Amino acid sequence: MKKKADIFWVYVGLFTVCTAFLLPFLWMVSTSLKSLAQVREPGFVPRPLMASNYSQVFHHPNLDFALYTRNTLLIALLTVAGATTSSALVAYGFSRIAFRGRGFLFAIMLATMMVPFPVTMAPLFCIYRWMDVHTIGWFGPDNPLRMLGTFKPLWLPAWFGSAFSIFLLRQFFMTVPKELSEAARLDGCGEFTIFCRILLPLARPALAVVALFSFMGAWNDFLGPLVYVQRPEQYTLALGLLSFQSQHGGTEWNLLMAASVLVCVPIIVLFFLSQKTFIAGIATTGVKG
Repeated sequence: MKKKADIFWVYVGLFTVCTAFLLPFLWMVSTSLKSLAQVREPGFVPRPLMASNYSQVFHHPNLDFALYTRNTLLIALLTVAGATTSSALVAYGFSRIAFRGRGFLFAIMLATMMVPFPVTMAPLFCIYRWMDVHTIGWFGPDNPLRMLGTFKPLWLPAWFGSAFSIFLLRQFFMTVPKELSEAARLDGCGEFTIFCRILLPLARPALAVVALFSFMGAWNDFLGPLVYVQRPEQYTLALGLLSFQSQHGGTEWNLLMAASVLVCVPIIVLFFLSQKTFIAGIATTGVKG
């Protein structure tokens, strides 16, 4: 009986914590279904339901939601492709190829995880500005290598590896029996063939975890676009919502909440669709049978 009572209170605590986390989201959904006048009135349940707020988001003159979604999706997909490809290559080198200084370099790579983006924001901006100044003489005003005012600073760094993703994939690759690689070498396979045909198929759950984290980070990124994006037609969803909130004449909070719900829905759907793969990527040992 005592054990059942303990389990009961554990579930009560978990339910309380989950409710506390869900309450802001439920309030946002409730506000998105209210009229502008009703937003300022107390009450949780909207009367009547204004489902038309969601359609107004796509037709509002001060909120080009479709354009912002396209920009954000482009950046997110390029980030996912770069993070998974480059991180897998680096992780394979750290886990399977023995070379002098491997442990030291891996420790330095892990140390970069402790450096937040605001610390490197100003130096990166100066580097990109220096690149723009020194390459404009090669191509003129239409410089294809120009960084500032483009999407390149938002997705290009992902193609040089992510410390967390490299660490995650390295730990996964180290669980794969080395006998698989040795058998492939006896058959005449090189390192790149072993990586592509043996390690990558086994690492699909771990790669899915890396892709999910990369997509969420790029989709929700606010500070990066705020620093590098210069024109309204380049705004991402985060910048678009900020611009809509700070417009003159007051904020239409019901439409802002409707747009916020639409921004959250893809992440929620993606997480639930990939939940089994996400769990497998954490728990799998790399041995398939």
